[in-house]
Amino acid sequence: MNFYIKNMVCNRCIMVVQQVFEKLGYPPVRISLGEVETVNPIGDVDLDKLKKALVSYGFELIDNTKSQLIEKIKNTIVGLVHYSDENLKENYSKAIESHLNRDYAYLSTLFSEVEGTTIEKYIIHHKIERVKELLVYDELTLSEIADKMGYSNVAYLSSQFKKITGLTPSHFKSLKQRKRISLDNV
Repeated sequence: MNFYIKNMVCNRCIMVVQQVFEKLGYPPVRISLGEVETVNPIGDVDLDKLKKALVSYGFELIDNTKSQLIEKIKNTIVGLVHYSDENLKENYSKAIESHLNRDYAYLSTLFSEVEGTTIEKYIIHHKIERVKELLVYDELTLSEIADKMGYSNVAYLSSQFKKITGLTPSHFKSLKQRKRISLDNV
């Protein structure tokens, strides 16, 4: 039985959700960002307990198919931007289409209707959050970060970074208190 869960954005989220399912006696056979598969179906009483337990940790069970697809799009983007070692210069629309086995035009229209923003803007916001993270780590040059994140050059990265944050990457890096947004709020 497959369950779709909103707000799973990292490996810690996966661990917490796994513990919730195990505590209720339904250990997952497969778990990934936004999706849990169990062998046995969950009865109504346990389903209510599951929903309450998930909400207490900031997650939400998704039961409508459009919302499930939106969450899959978001999780694919999070995976590609934050956790993938793939070269990010690839076309995101093709990667999303490939991961979800759906026409990108349909996914893009649905995402915009439901979320009130485009997939492209959602990707940009996640890329900028990833750039902030890489700047804080201070292990790569700005040029290396631009390359890693699929920007054609440092100037384009800097321009997009300033448009989103109001700061240049250098200014952000020099701040004592760097503000990053949690991934489930991007």
